[in-house]
Amino acid sequence: MGIQEKIKELDDELHRTQKNKATEYHIGIIKSKLAKLRRELIAPSKGGSSGGGGFDVKKNGDATVAMIGMPSVGKSTLLTKLTNAESKIAAYAFTTLKCIPGMMVYNDAKIQILDLPGIIEGAKEGRGRGREVIAVARSADLLLIMLDAAYTRQYELIVGELEGFGIRVNKKPPDITVKKIPRGGININSTVKLTKISEKEILAVANEYGMFNGNILFRHDATVDDFIDAMDGNRVYIQALVLINKIDLVGEKSLKSLPFDYIPISAEKGTNIEALRERIHRSLKFIKLFTKRRGEKADLEEPLIVKKGITVGEVCDKLHRDLRKEFKYALVWGKSVKHAGQRIGLDHILEDGDIVSIVKK
Repeated sequence: MGIQEKIKELDDELHRTQKNKATEYHIGIIKSKLAKLRRELIAPSKGGSSGGGGFDVKKNGDATVAMIGMPSVGKSTLLTKLTNAESKIAAYAFTTLKCIPGMMVYNDAKIQILDLPGIIEGAKEGRGRGREVIAVARSADLLLIMLDAAYTRQYELIVGELEGFGIRVNKKPPDITVKKIPRGGININSTVKLTKISEKEILAVANEYGMFNGNILFRHDATVDDFIDAMDGNRVYIQALVLINKIDLVGEKSLKSLPFDYIPISAEKGTNIEALRERIHRSLKFIKLFTKRRGEKADLEEPLIVKKGITVGEVCDKLHRDLRKEFKYALVWGKSVKHAGQRIGLDHILEDGDIVSIVKK
């Protein structure tokens, strides 16, 4: 039996099982097994390339944004409006059969936009080219979930497919600490009252992941799925902007009751494209840093565009692949330090406008 068949069998069993105190442990086991099988789908095949030419796209620029959606929602048209790329456009499904990159320049930031092939229902189980598409999405800094204005129910389907591949959209990681210990059984503690998960479910999940002795601390009212995410450790948490395309064909009034935030656009007409550019840039939370050679003035003409929260060590990696090895200390001027020219180490977090001078051994 293949992975897809095992997933379907467990899914069917889960839907047949009524949740009550007698079945809590069993449900925890089923959900854990499902998560582990789906992790196998996420892992790259041992045979090398999956034959999906065009998906091995090198990251360029200061951040990567992946456009994801069902076939024929207008991703290719939007790519040509946002960037200098040319992606084949036609009025039928599956026009784009590979990943097309383009570069959007905004406020000195170079943002790589990827036009991914349309995904279909069942992508997380390997249907269509879903595995390759969602694998690229996992490595993006921001997602653009694109919907057709006439089919906004596609949102739940797309998020479900992403969830199945371990992508958590617009969510924070569960605040759960898990630590294995050599003996003593499973010790469960929490800083809040747990109302969504039982002790049986916690023990079932922990045991299924091979933990029989450990300390588990919950800092929020987590669900069993949250706990599985914490145990699995292979989840990615990505911010996403929802775009509703072809707004010119339906009008915004018909979309008033949607239960999620969205940006209305018309890729073909160019409606709201500049506003979308600004929103993409703002969502990526860029900051500007300036570099300074020892004994020289800071280079204020060409800023280094980086993501908020970057450390000195990560700046070293961006400047040169061997700079971290040669690092002795850094001198920093700006908001992140207490005084000008403060000497700091690799783990120091920099802030917008900081001037950095790297001193090598």
